[in-house]
Amino acid sequence: MVASKSSTKSGIGMTSLRTRDRMLARLREQGIKDEVTLSAMGEIPRHIFVDEALSIRAYEDVSLPIGFGQTISQPYIVARMTETLRNGKTLNKVLEIGTGCGYQTAILSHIAKEVLSVERIRPLVMKARGNLRTLKCNNVKLDHADGSDGLAAFAPFDGIIVTAAASHVPQELLAQLAVGGRLVIPIGTNAQTLYVIERLVNEYKQTKLEAVKFVPLLGGVS
Repeated sequence: MVASKSSTKSGIGMTSLRTRDRMLARLREQGIKDEVTLSAMGEIPRHIFVDEALSIRAYEDVSLPIGFGQTISQPYIVARMTETLRNGKTLNKVLEIGTGCGYQTAILSHIAKEVLSVERIRPLVMKARGNLRTLKCNNVKLDHADGSDGLAAFAPFDGIIVTAAASHVPQELLAQLAVGGRLVIPIGTNAQTLYVIERLVNEYKQTKLEAVKFVPLLGGVS
C-alpha cells in the first residue's frame, strides 16, 4: 500500500484499509474485474487528491470539484477506463490527456511502465506534481501544454486515455497509437458516451461502452 505522509489529510479514518476495501468491494459489485486495476485503486489514497474539506467524501462513488472548473472522476469511472485501457496487458508507454489533480495519473503509474500526462491549467499541474511526488510516482512525466493534439514526438503509445469529453474522435490521437494500442475517450457535448478505439494492423475498431459525464476537452493553456 502506498501511504501518504502522516501530515497529509490523514484524518477521518480516510487512510484506513477498511475504507478502501469498501470502495474495492463496491467496484467489484459494479463489474470491475481486473485485479491489477483493483490493486492500484486500493493502493492509491484518493483523499490526498481532493481538498481537505472534501476528504470525508473521497471514497464515495462521486466526482468531486478540484478547482478551475475541473473535477476528479468518480472511482468507478477511473477503474472502468483503466481496466479498459489495460485490457489484461502489460503496458509500456501511456499518454493521459488531462492530468487534473493527478489521481488517474497515479493509477496509471501502477499499470504502465511509463506515463506521460498533459494538463493545460498550470495550477493543476503544480498540484498534481506535489501529489505524485508525495506518492513517489517516479515513472510519470507531466507537461503543462495543450494536449488536445497528443504528444506526437513521444508516440507511439500502448494506450491513450482522455479525461475530458471531446466533440469528436481526434485523428491526431488515433495516429499516435501503437498497433494493438487503445484509446479510451468520452465523446459528446450534452449527451456523452465513453468509447474505446483499438488500432489494428489496417483499421481501427471502435466500441461504445456507456453514458458518462465529463468536463469538455478544451484547447489552449492557462
